[in-house]
Amino acid sequence: MIWAILIFLGVPLWVCAAGIFAVVYRNRGLRKRHGDIPVRVLKPGKTRWVRGHGLWISDVFAWRGSPAAWSEGLMHVVAVSVATPQPVEQKRLHRLGNAPAIATMTTAEKTTVKVAVAGEHRSDVLGPFQPASQASSGKLEAGKRG
Repeated sequence: MIWAILIFLGVPLWVCAAGIFAVVYRNRGLRKRHGDIPVRVLKPGKTRWVRGHGLWISDVFAWRGSPAAWSEGLMHVVAVSVATPQPVEQKRLHRLGNAPAIATMTTAEKTTVKVAVAGEHRSDVLGPFQPASQASSGKLEAGKRG
């Protein structure tokens, strides 16, 4: 439908294709960042999990939804707790494997945001709130680049 409208307005299809390529290329670049975590985010008051990619920058959790979602967020986090999802929650989390984890992040504004990750990213989603024994397991610390 959108293609028909653009053609009617006189926009060449190659311009549309170039725009789509730019969005996909930039999104791929964001997914290749150091410290990238594939996530599903459940915003307060919402019922639908938004797919995206997150990154810790000190105590700020930054995430960006897929290109079609057009959503992103910065959260100044003061506390994080990780738990195994209930069967009802796990049913709504697709493509996260058999053992996903849900991190409940408390922000500086006293709101809570749920972030779901695959089992292998369970410790990564804790970011700077990892226990000292896990933070020194050979991974780069937050704020340091390799």
